[in-house]
Amino acid sequence: MRLHRTLHRAVTLTCTQHELDKAEEVGGKVVSAVCHGPVGLVGVKTASGEALVKGRKVTGFSNSEERAVAKEDVVPFLLEDKLKELGGSYESGADWAPCAVRDGRLVTGQNPGSSAACAKLVVQVLSE
Repeated sequence: MRLHRTLHRAVTLTCTQHELDKAEEVGGKVVSAVCHGPVGLVGVKTASGEALVKGRKVTGFSNSEERAVAKEDVVPFLLEDKLKELGGSYESGADWAPCAVRDGRLVTGQNPGSSAACAKLVVQVLSE
């Protein structure tokens, strides 16, 4: 339980790194995260002050996956709910099935099984 909570806290605390803050405005960098990694996008704002995920297709660990591992009361928020709250267009596949989505240079994966699919999308972005 502690590791799960610590992950959320650590990622949330580091989410304002300048590499993420203006990733698309500065040098066209790719921003990518898988599973609980999109927690790091929660506090990231664009140059205009809006949430980076607002109006963007995103995914991350789903509410049903969090409940399946009985951690919904351990984490400070459910990632799916938070991404939607911030205006993200949350997409998901079946629990534990690979699901990766791309919106421009933002690439996210739903769960650990999505890592390869997410990596392929990142390579696709970098190849353009």
